[in-house]
Amino acid sequence: MSFFTDLAHQYIDGEWRPGKGSWDIIDFNPFNGEKLASIPVATAEEVDQAYRAAQHAQQAWADTNPYARRTVLEKALKIVEEREPEIAEAIVAELGGTHLKAGFELHLAKEFLREAIQLALRPAGQILPSPTEGKENRVYRVPVGVVGVISPFNFPFLLSLKSVAPALALGNAVVLKPHQNTPICGGTLLAKVFEDAGLPAGLLNVVVTDIAEIGDTLLEHPVPQVISFTGSDKVGRHVATVCAANLKRVVLELGGNSALIVLDDADVDYAVDAAVFSRYVHQGQVCMAANRILIDRAIEAEFTEKFVAKVASLTVGDPADPATQIGPLINSSQAESISRLVDETVESGATALLHGRADGNLVSPSVLTGLPADSPVLQLEIFGPVALLVPFDGEDEAVRIANDTPYGLSGAVHTGNIERGVRVGQRIHTGMIHINDGTVHDEPIVPFGGEKSSGLGRLNGESMVEAFTTQKWISVQHGRSQFPF
Repeated sequence: MSFFTDLAHQYIDGEWRPGKGSWDIIDFNPFNGEKLASIPVATAEEVDQAYRAAQHAQQAWADTNPYARRTVLEKALKIVEEREPEIAEAIVAELGGTHLKAGFELHLAKEFLREAIQLALRPAGQILPSPTEGKENRVYRVPVGVVGVISPFNFPFLLSLKSVAPALALGNAVVLKPHQNTPICGGTLLAKVFEDAGLPAGLLNVVVTDIAEIGDTLLEHPVPQVISFTGSDKVGRHVATVCAANLKRVVLELGGNSALIVLDDADVDYAVDAAVFSRYVHQGQVCMAANRILIDRAIEAEFTEKFVAKVASLTVGDPADPATQIGPLINSSQAESISRLVDETVESGATALLHGRADGNLVSPSVLTGLPADSPVLQLEIFGPVALLVPFDGEDEAVRIANDTPYGLSGAVHTGNIERGVRVGQRIHTGMIHINDGTVHDEPIVPFGGEKSSGLGRLNGESMVEAFTTQKWISVQHGRSQFPF
């Protein structure tokens, strides 16, 4: 596909060029195995060049009138809107997203771009009083300088854009490393959008590479002051450790093991709809997905029957078919891992109400129940189409089970009494929770992030200002200070 081959390059200091590494990252369609592109990897030397280019270009960009910076972002939004059908096709081809998923991702991407446009004008300074006579304290909000962004494969266009656009709007330069499975949608496609929008060279650089080639160069390099990472908690811990050793700030958006709680007074049919979407959207490859569905025993039988029936009706197949609701997992390793996990959980005593099977990278949905309380799968983030149904007796037990996880990203509570739902939600140790809704939500101005092993820091809205700027104190003495010697 020419779309992919045209973008199969490194983008450094405004130039499209092949990487200098001795091997290639091969970009495959996860559904049919078609080779989409081959990209020679970037070396540690090229990562250095990207960071140096960003450093060189950043100060002039920071000094640019924020209204002018905003104009570039406005053009980027217009380009995304004009090319939406083409980008949607790329999402379907490169990551196996269904048409529904591609539309969902692009809708959010446009909303986040609209917020980034406003963000360019958001930073505000302060004048603070001083106990010293004649002194004025000015506190300025200034860009951090250069931001390193590492993005995942599941929502690559959105989750790259989510850090890149605000960082640029606030006067920073960026070096972006997309996931190896989605180098185009998560990387060079963004470079093309911003290049065509008139972003000056050097402000956004994209390096398509792998830790096997560059080690921790992306994290240890002296230029970036902030690293924004979205991915697994295992890798996130490594990112945090390396950045701490190099005195860099981090924003970590990591995994989840969200619980969707269905209380005894819930609208069962509506809760089933919310739970099925929350677990199986994009094949379950979503950090906010409802891994665990907790059901009050008073309605367990009714909920379970309706849930299994709805899951069994989902269409599994070619993501290019608009009727498909569940497409392929991102690669064969992930498909094999999910199938093995289901088999092992059943062998350990769980009951499979639906036992999904793998056909290439397609994995049909599984629904497991009767899990022992100490089942290891209850503690995991399952990045695939597997639902765990867990009964409970009363609110207190629901809260205890929901909190019995190292993660704390999202969640939901279904109830006929909204304030009851809020009270339960307040007891769940999680960064986000939704009453009478699904677990998968993201909005441009609401703080997004998790507790415990689900991450550090927040993104969106004012949190972006906190993430990608720093404060500078300048005092002005209008009179004369008195010194003791």
